[in-house]
Parts: sequence; C-alpha cells; structure tokens
Amino acid sequence: MSVDMREESDVDHVAGEARPKKLLLRALAGERTERPPIWLMRQAGRYLPEYHDVREAAGGMVGLCNSPEHAVEVTLQPLRRFTLDAAILFADLPQIAAALGQTLEYRVGDGPVLTPPIRSTSDITEFLSASRLHEELAPIYETVRRLTRALPDEITLIGYAGAPWTVATYMVEGRGGGSSEHSIVKQWALSDPEGFQPLIDLLTAATIEFLDRQIQAGAEAIQLFESWAGILPDPLFQRWCVTPVAAIVAALKAKHPSVPIIAFPRGAGLAYNGFAEATGVDCVGLDSAVPVEWAARKVQQELGRCVQGNLDPQLLVAGGPALHAETDRILNALSGGPFVFNLGHGIVKTTPPEHVAALAQQVRSWSAALTQ
Repeated sequence: MSVDMREESDVDHVAGEARPKKLLLRALAGERTERPPIWLMRQAGRYLPEYHDVREAAGGMVGLCNSPEHAVEVTLQPLRRFTLDAAILFADLPQIAAALGQTLEYRVGDGPVLTPPIRSTSDITEFLSASRLHEELAPIYETVRRLTRALPDEITLIGYAGAPWTVATYMVEGRGGGSSEHSIVKQWALSDPEGFQPLIDLLTAATIEFLDRQIQAGAEAIQLFESWAGILPDPLFQRWCVTPVAAIVAALKAKHPSVPIIAFPRGAGLAYNGFAEATGVDCVGLDSAVPVEWAARKVQQELGRCVQGNLDPQLLVAGGPALHAETDRILNALSGGPFVFNLGHGIVKTTPPEHVAALAQQVRSWSAALTQ
C-alpha cells in the first residue's frame, strides 16, 4: 500500500511535550491538523467483492468474527484499495452479548439473532454471566494483536464496542438492525427502569473489561457505537446513554489516559454537545442529520473537542458531483478545528468502491489546498 504521509514524518511538540505522530491521534487529541484524517465506518465489509470470498471461507459471519486470520484479512482489505488513516477492528456489536451467554447466529434477511431474548430481570440472572467473558472474546483480542503487527506504521488501529444501551436493544429485542421499532426494550426500560438497570450495569462492566483488553492488545483509539441513542426521551437518554458511557470513559481513562475515545450517539440531535461534555469523550461522531455549522460552534469551538463525520452514506453511493460538493461543504465547515472525516453512519453494501477511492483522494487533497 502506498500512502503519502510526508507531512507526518516527524514528531511535533506542543508546550514542550511530544504529541502523537499519527494524524488521527493528533486530531483526536484536539489538534487542528494539516488535513482531516479520514476513515469510514464499515470500511471493511460487504461492499467489497473480496470481503465475500473471505466470509465464505470462514463459514459465515460468526466464523469470520471469531477467526483472527480471517478478521485480520478483512480489516486490511480496504487499506489495500484506499488511502485511509485508520483501520477499525473487524468484529460485530452483538459478540459481547454472545460472550455473556446468549446464542448468536446470522439469518438471511434478519441479520444477527440473539437467543434467548432477555425480557426480564430474572432472565438476566438465569441466562447471563460475565464468568466466561474473556474466554469467549479471546479471538477478538488475538485479532487486535495480529493487526498491530500487520498494519503500516502510519495507520491508527481503532478498537470498538457497542455502548450498553445499543447492545441491550439487541439482547432484549433478540435481533439487530433497523427494522424494529424497539418497542419491547423501550417498554421495559420505560415501565420498569429499576428492573432494566441490572442489564445496563452488566453491560457497562463487561464493556470496560472488553475495551481494556483491546487496548492492552494494541488498540490505539476506541470507538463506542451508540447506534440507538436517538430512540430515547431525554431523561432516559441521560440514564441509559450518557451515564454508562461516562462510566466507561472514566474507567478506561484511569488505566489508559493517553488512549482517545470516540463516541457515536447516533440520533442524539441537540443533545450532542451535552453528551460530549458529560461523558468526557475525546471526540463525538456526528450522524448525517447534525448541522455541521452547529457542531463546529457547539462542539469544536465551545467545548474544544474533536468532531467526526458526517457525510450521508447514500451520497457515497451516488458519487459524482453531489458527493464532491457535499464533501467540500463538510470540509469547509469543520476543518477549522479538530476534525476526523467520516460518514454519518456505515458504508452501505451498494457503495461502488471507486466512489470510496474518490472520496479519500478528495479529503487527502485538502492538505494541499491549505498548505500550498
């Protein structure tokens, strides 16, 4: 892979202290960089023809996620095609639920299915336990270790997990994906918050341990996916989204203060800046509905935090002038502060790979426009 990283060839210094060499880590540390680093949610996956070959060889999604050899290969595939600044560990959000005791399978048309669904406080006690957590997640830790050896020096390795509320929606509804209205989990959380709390507590503790082990294995940054933040009313958003993420951040920062944490509270709307401030995350990922001028003012300027996002994935499918114009608009709005270019959600399976290549080239060319 050929990556032009000449602007990052030396370690710079701020206030007499060495700052991270890698472009992404510098942006996550709150620095306005020469150009925004770029990586993309779901950059490894089903829009790439070569991904399907590896998934088939692994025997399906569960086999792929639990095979370090295959998971490393899939993680590296987009980096061979595109000039990106980070790799994100290839795994899947429900794996931690499986490690706690549910059975995980992938059904055509349904995506991930978890059985038995957790529908009561007694189900938590009967079916779930953290006693085998690290044993069950050991293949993921091995994937991280192998990636630290396989990645080019200039590429940042991102570990990740689902935030407790989002993983709880999978565990209670019994499936992932966006077709459900989440009525079952919302009814439980709304009508019996004290009964629901032990599930969030279990997931918070397990996620701390899961991410701690990823960092020990070599992950240089962490992303927490709060994919279903937007379905909660504000009081429960604070309880089920903000409080658990703040606890995870505090615990990880106590052990790994130099490892930056990104959180992606999709659908949080006007609560984005309050979420960033209350949780202590280093960077907040923006979904595609967030006005970038608002984010620049409220998150970058007023809080001094890095923002990440927020190109609509459908524009990446469309390509051409529409993609170029919106990318330019986002770059103009957010490049004045610490900023990581990304999507407002993950790459969709119908995305032409050549559009990803064009996007990466446009973002990387931004440095030339600023420094000439």
